[in-house]
Amino acid sequence: MPDATAPVLAAERSAESLLMRLEWRVLKVLDGLLQGDYRTLMRGAGMDLADLREYQTHDDVRHIDWNVTARLDTPHVRVFTEDREMSAWFLLDASPSVNFGPPGRTKRDQLICFTAVLARLLTRRGNRVGAVLHGLQGDASSAAKDLVLPAKSTRTHVLRMLHLLMAQGKTPPKHTAPRPGTTQLQHLLALAQQSIARRASVFVVSDFMSEPGWEKPLARLAQRHDVVAVRLLDPLELALPNIGLVWLRDAETGERLHVDTRSAGFRRRYARLAAERESQLRDSLARAGVDTLELSTDDNLLDSMVRFMEMRGVRLRGQRPAARTA
Repeated sequence: MPDATAPVLAAERSAESLLMRLEWRVLKVLDGLLQGDYRTLMRGAGMDLADLREYQTHDDVRHIDWNVTARLDTPHVRVFTEDREMSAWFLLDASPSVNFGPPGRTKRDQLICFTAVLARLLTRRGNRVGAVLHGLQGDASSAAKDLVLPAKSTRTHVLRMLHLLMAQGKTPPKHTAPRPGTTQLQHLLALAQQSIARRASVFVVSDFMSEPGWEKPLARLAQRHDVVAVRLLDPLELALPNIGLVWLRDAETGERLHVDTRSAGFRRRYARLAAERESQLRDSLARAGVDTLELSTDDNLLDSMVRFMEMRGVRLRGQRPAARTA
């Protein structure tokens, strides 16, 4: 299956041309696969509380009403009615660490393409999408900031999201002053909690390279909303090849380190520490009760979207626990 995103961002210079390319290469295929079943994308979106009943086998444990359960000494779950209009929110990590990856296939490129395809799939059926962008970079004298785009259902709205993200991927201002602590996902999640009034499907798209403290806010967000963590990664973050002496630079702090990748011992230590971080991150996401889609810079976007829909289909049928990774 041809990769729809390989040279896309390197060749396209505008949000309009990028979206047109994705609509032609990816959305047409996904439309056929979905065949109108958009519940696969947005499980439990637009739900209002209708009733309470006793817990039954295979019920989603996140719907248990613990106050009622404690009073009646019998597990009860909340029953929801679904609105005809669904809404989705994208919590987008635009911090410098997502600039990592090969030219035209960085983590930011994958973030942009995934967001464009999913947002456009939903808005083409009249569903509203909103966004909270974290870590937007200004000039050398300004700090990173967050931005909330209220939920709308127009193509123009999707284009504005993409334009903001693509502008962040351009060559940064000519300054070298580090900006320590740029990524603070707990702030992004707290802002989302304040901004999203009604129950929605929430997609947290990030590499999760953040200052600690985001785990509990993510779990709180998942108690009210249907949350999917779209985790961005690059193979070089997991294992280093033997490429000789190289300079490594932290995109967010500016710290530079000269390393010798010819050393087998160094590469083993690097891989071991990366594996430990992988395990800790996956455990944290599972404890938060969210589904996880891992999106690598060497992934085919169309294959990743199909994998995501299959994961959501399994969850709808109640064949898996509350959280899993695809």
